Amino acid sequence: MTSSPQQHPTADFNAFLATFKTRLQQLFHIRSDIDKLSVKRGAPPFVLRDILAAQPMSTFIPQQYGGRGGHIHEGLALLSAASYESLPLSLGFGINWALFLQPVAKYAQEAVKQPVFDGFLTQQKMGGLMITEPDFGSDALHMQSCYQEQGDYYHLQGLKHWAGLTGWADYWLLTARRKNESGQLGRDVDFFICDSSAQNQTIVVEEFFENLGIYLLPYGRNRIDVKIPKRQKLEPHSTGIKMMLDLLHRSRMQFPGMALGFLQRMEDEALAHCRQRQVGGKSLFSYDQVQQRLSALQANVTIAAAMCLNSSKKAGTEHDLSGAGLEANAVKTLVTDLMQESAQSLLQLVGAKGYRLDHIAGRALVDSRPFQIFEGSNDILYIQIAEAVQKMMLRQKENNLLTFIRAFALTSRAAAYLKAHLNVELTLPLSQRRLNAFGQLISAIIALHLVEELGDAGYSAKLFENCREHLVQRIVTAFSGFQAMAGSTYNDAESDNSNWLDCFYRQEKHD
Repeated sequence: MTSSPQQHPTADFNAFLATFKTRLQQLFHIRSDIDKLSVKRGAPPFVLRDILAAQPMSTFIPQQYGGRGGHIHEGLALLSAASYESLPLSLGFGINWALFLQPVAKYAQEAVKQPVFDGFLTQQKMGGLMITEPDFGSDALHMQSCYQEQGDYYHLQGLKHWAGLTGWADYWLLTARRKNESGQLGRDVDFFICDSSAQNQTIVVEEFFENLGIYLLPYGRNRIDVKIPKRQKLEPHSTGIKMMLDLLHRSRMQFPGMALGFLQRMEDEALAHCRQRQVGGKSLFSYDQVQQRLSALQANVTIAAAMCLNSSKKAGTEHDLSGAGLEANAVKTLVTDLMQESAQSLLQLVGAKGYRLDHIAGRALVDSRPFQIFEGSNDILYIQIAEAVQKMMLRQKENNLLTFIRAFALTSRAAAYLKAHLNVELTLPLSQRRLNAFGQLISAIIALHLVEELGDAGYSAKLFENCREHLVQRIVTAFSGFQAMAGSTYNDAESDNSNWLDCFYRQEKHD
């Protein structure tokens, strides 16, 4: 195979993207077989080399440093193009973009920006982020990784795990808390650029994990004992915690880019299979239940497209997203749930042959599942969404859900379609389990609001109306579950009569 001609980063984006898509198709379907590659960990060197040779990372770098500009809409389109062919590849781009290049562009000291960006543009380097620790996953603010100032550098020590690109990335953003002279750790969190090729900045990989799915990307446990020059410390605009929230919320707002191409692939694969497959003497496509699944797959694509449009306007580094947790969490949770739902639907339609790692359906199932966990478990984020809404309702002394939805900026466009369903008085505050269900409900309502805005932008009327119908159905179902939620708890002390076989013997004896 001859490589596609390399285009200059400033070339027209549509042409740039088309060339990139062609390169991926050649690599994954002509020069190699993505179905076979995906059951092995890592990737052949030529795959990553040829992908990075197309300079996809230039999309994420500001123009003054030699990149395409770091425009959100271009970055989302690139992620989508990658995820159509390989969700792990798109995740790798997302890690480089949202968890390294964007924070560096916004918060790094000027002296280090150009050398770092040059490494991505001319040497095919990559970067990632290390936050999570073995004992402090979702509780990141209590991380034990620490640093002390020593002359011209900071000495960082700690243990990190589940960082995507473990052992691959050339640069890392490391998070740590300052340790004072008495050994106590500060409350704030600081970020440092670690250049793994530089002296005293090598990170030791103690273990590579046998992760379930996303085989292309390596994960593991990393021992941190490095000395970072002072110029490589990021400079928050206020506090390190706000910088971390800004970073994470922006990343969550960009999940729809990874989701969109993946969801489109699920729809395309399902459609092709159903049209070709004959069951009971007729095409699988003609069955009503199948049409329901295909229609839902189509609606999921529209939801992700609406979220991409929204993020393109709001997620730029010029915006401070530290306070945008509700919206960012709603986007991340719902779109990742849709990814898993679409993968489940494709597998159900394909049947037994899809339950293989070297089939797109089986691979999609395991590759999409961790998206509901990393960067904030959906269970936790749904509760945070609900708590934020509940706090607003209590502050406004507003218990009527429909009235609140009409007035809230992120849901107002959805209210007209929910008058018959959500005109209810809530008893606040809610229990934790009901908070989780309420968060799922709010996320779907926000999605309906965003789809309305997509319709205003000229999106296909048929696809828009189909999506609206599915979202209203989803919201009604979610609200019904929220209302009917039981207050049951786990019975820790099992009774003596919990063996069904004993019940059988007693009944038999009685008979």
